[in-house]
Amino acid sequence: MDPADHLDPAAPIDPIDPMGHLLAERACERLILDFVHRLDLGEPSSVAELFTEDGVWQWPEGDRLVQGRDALRAYFGSRPADRLSRRMMSNVLVTVVSPETAKAISYFTTYRVDGYEGGVIPAGPPVQVGHYEDTFQRTAGTWLLASRTLRLPFGGPTPRPKLPVA
Repeated sequence: MDPADHLDPAAPIDPIDPMGHLLAERACERLILDFVHRLDLGEPSSVAELFTEDGVWQWPEGDRLVQGRDALRAYFGSRPADRLSRRMMSNVLVTVVSPETAKAISYFTTYRVDGYEGGVIPAGPPVQVGHYEDTFQRTAGTWLLASRTLRLPFGGPTPRPKLPVA
């Protein structure tokens, strides 16, 4: 809300009480973190459950748009089984728009290799650095992602692990 809006009697008033506002922000932050946990440490296809039934994941610069839970489940479930990844999320800023909607921007850094066979491997540079633009919808009292847009200004190919020198 624009700080000058308090002078405009026609400006919208936030109908959420302060505690409700904080709880909505926290629920949306939790979705952001749950998303990367499921990709890195859980079952990647299960991120579909974090979206509304008609939820959308898109990467405009990569010409990708995935819509609907079934399509999201298939898309995220198609990741290579031998992929090791860790995503760092930061600068999460959630804005509650109404009692039923919110939006957020969050930064991410992805470390990833394909062909992982176990053990500790030498760390390499991140393969992606970017941010997500999210919209959230509260459905039946539960906050879900309505859309997630990937913005990727820094990206490169996923490397294969380097074998230790004997």
